[in-house]
Amino acid sequence: MSGVTVTAQGFEVDAVTVAAAFGLDPAQLQEKMRAGKVTSLCEKGVDADAGRFRLTFRHAGRVLRLTVDDAGTILKRSTFDAKGTRSASGPNG
Repeated sequence: MSGVTVTAQGFEVDAVTVAAAFGLDPAQLQEKMRAGKVTSLCEKGVDADAGRFRLTFRHAGRVLRLTVDDAGTILKRSTFDAKGTRSASGPNG
């Protein structure tokens, strides 16, 4: 399993895949998502990137970015510090 499933609503990313990127377990991830401390964004590729999607997750100044095709296959996975952004909990942690 690639960790990404295509659904009628878009993409579903396995909690283990996202949680591991932030050093969390799936239950912690779910709690932080409900609290708005983990956010996500899906971007659809155009022109040369047609058929690709960028799924971005942010938490505590870190970013997980998955580039997937329209079948949900992960083509690229990267994690990095989110420069110029604050964590979802604010400047004082």
